[in-house]
Amino acid sequence: MEGSKPNGKAVTLARSPIDRRCHVCAFFNSLEDEYSVMLPFLKEGLEAGEKIFQIMDNRQRTERRRRLTETGIDADAAERNGMLEVRSWEQAYLSRGRFDQYAMIALVENIAKDGESRSGGKRLWANMEWALHDFPGVHDIVEYESRLNYMLPKYDMATVCTYDLTRFDATVVMDVLRTHPQVVIGGMVRENPFYVAPDELLRELGDRRSDHSAPANPGG
Repeated sequence: MEGSKPNGKAVTLARSPIDRRCHVCAFFNSLEDEYSVMLPFLKEGLEAGEKIFQIMDNRQRTERRRRLTETGIDADAAERNGMLEVRSWEQAYLSRGRFDQYAMIALVENIAKDGESRSGGKRLWANMEWALHDFPGVHDIVEYESRLNYMLPKYDMATVCTYDLTRFDATVVMDVLRTHPQVVIGGMVRENPFYVAPDELLRELGDRRSDHSAPANPGG
């Protein structure tokens, strides 16, 4: 990750230690697979006194709360004492009925800054299926994920973006993979050999747009 400075503190993700200042894409084949990896990650953070942020489909809120309870987490108490914050997609990615990557990066940075005076770190679990919906701006998801790598290394926050492989197009999955320094796939976390630094990837994405917008050569 560009500018990343490991802080010497590890979190556990998919049963493996990883530096807290991470930006991970976690690929799953079902919601059950996602819960099996992410609930222990969340519980460990709360037990360590870290603040947890979740961004999710509001329709899953009841199910998520039930799962937290079954894992031994008192979600009500955690929310009351400010250690657990839950936002719907409409309160984050799809605010004002569209996706604005720059506004969202600013929001994630505010989340990262929240509680800077706390002794513990922060963890963000962000479900990314909002990008499957027909809203203006959703096609900027790859740019957004890449630009996050300029900002996230500055903060003591572990960020995990979750994707359901059965729902996303393979082309999007491959591009998203290239925006994350670490990846969870097959229930294991590892350094991502396909990661591309944001300067290079954003330049490539800009070139793609230029190619698509260029008029056809009538002499082709």
